[in-house]
Amino acid sequence: MLRTIYGDPDRYVEEYWSRFPGKYFTGDGARRDKDGYFWLLGRVDDVMNVAGYRISTMEVESALVDHQSVAEAAVVGKQHEVKGQGICAFVSLRAGIESSPSLVDELRGHVAKKIGAIARPDEILFAAELPKTRSGKIMRRLLRDIADGHALGDTTTLADPAVVAKLKEQYQEE
Repeated sequence: MLRTIYGDPDRYVEEYWSRFPGKYFTGDGARRDKDGYFWLLGRVDDVMNVAGYRISTMEVESALVDHQSVAEAAVVGKQHEVKGQGICAFVSLRAGIESSPSLVDELRGHVAKKIGAIARPDEILFAAELPKTRSGKIMRRLLRDIADGHALGDTTTLADPAVVAKLKEQYQEE
C-alpha cells in the first residue's frame, strides 16, 4: 500500500482515503456472489459512457472472449457524435480462425446477446497481437489513442513497440 504521493500528500488522501472514509480504496472492483465467491470486475474507472449507459470495458471483453473464435480482446471507448462514446474492440482470434465480415457480425451479436444491444461494439478490429507491457498488461491507453486518431503516447514500456505501430496502420486503413 502507498504511504503518500510524492510532492502531493493531499492528493494521496483524496484519491485513496476519501471515497470510503477510514478504508483504503485501490480503484479495483469486485463482488461476492451468494455462494461466497469473489468475482473480480476490474478497474471501476475503466468504463465507457455509451448513450448515457456506463458500460464496463471488462464486461464487453469477457463477452467477446466467451466466443469460441476469440483468444483475447481489449475494448476502449471511442468518441462518437451521437452516443458520446462508441465501443471499439481489438480482437485476437484463436489459431486457425480467419477474420471475416460475417465473424464481425457474429461477434457483435454475441456481445448483444450476453450483455444487451447497447453493448454491441461499433467497430471490431482483428489483430494478431495486442500491445502489452513486458509484464503482459494490455496498454488500453494506446488502443484509445489509435481509435480516436490521436498521436500515440509513451510507448517505452511496451514489450514490442512494433505491435502498436502495425495496429495503428491497420486501423487507419480500415
